[in-house]
Amino acid sequence: MPREIAFHGVYMPTMTLMFLIAAALAWALDRFLAGFDLYRFFWHPALLRLSLFTCIFGALALTVYR
Repeated sequence: MPREIAFHGVYMPTMTLMFLIAAALAWALDRFLAGFDLYRFFWHPALLRLSLFTCIFGALALTVYR
């Protein structure tokens, strides 16, 4: 995957696209966990949300920058 993408003639870093994909995946996973009331097993749900997003974003970033 290229390190930058052209969007209507403007070059943007690929990390912008990865950020949006990671945000969508984290949101879907958040809805899944909330739907089955699985957040009651975790001490701090907001910290879990942040760490899930960070792990997803990091995994996607490793596919581009390795």
